[in-house]
Amino acid sequence: MNTVDYAQQRAEMVRTQLADRGIRAPRVLAALGEIPRELFVPPAQRASAYADGALAIDCGQTISQPYMVAYMTALLELAGPETVLEIGTGSGYQTAILARLANRVLTIEWRLKLLNRAAERLAALGLHNVTYRCGDGSVGWPERAPFEAILVTAGAPDVPVPLVEQLAPGGRLVVPVGPEGDQVLVRITRGPTGPVREELLRCRFVPLLGKAGWAE
Repeated sequence: MNTVDYAQQRAEMVRTQLADRGIRAPRVLAALGEIPRELFVPPAQRASAYADGALAIDCGQTISQPYMVAYMTALLELAGPETVLEIGTGSGYQTAILARLANRVLTIEWRLKLLNRAAERLAALGLHNVTYRCGDGSVGWPERAPFEAILVTAGAPDVPVPLVEQLAPGGRLVVPVGPEGDQVLVRITRGPTGPVREELLRCRFVPLLGKAGWAE
């Protein structure tokens, strides 16, 4: 399959899976229309890179459904100058989208193999505004806080308190919460009188491992 075929599939994905299903943020739609998702999936699955669903990657992890990537990204309401913390680098696809939309992205991944491969992909795409760490993302990156936005791409048993504490005033945290296979997407906004919690849609993510997540 050639580059033109992928570009056509990408444009079709943005139109039918995102815009037609209510994603309205122009910058988010543009970013998903630019990042070549096929580079973030295993070679054997590239024919399904733009399918409407999650796909398996290395280490028993997944690359999220395009709609979920767009929906979660839109909830962060990024304007451009923000510093974003991402928990769960995975394939690096969500990282790449954030790197297109924010000034700086810090991303933490539990598995070094995934982190190294993601860093290689983003470097090949010329995305150099990303800092990487291998470790426990559930406790965040306190020495680099506060963050205007935090995105968690794995399911936590509850909203991780350390991440809420690392939000800047007005900052947004988006995280799947609940038992494995039965989670709800939650947005926490740090308001003037404390955190404001919104419960949005049902979802299903791999577990968030770590001190403020699930035990390995």
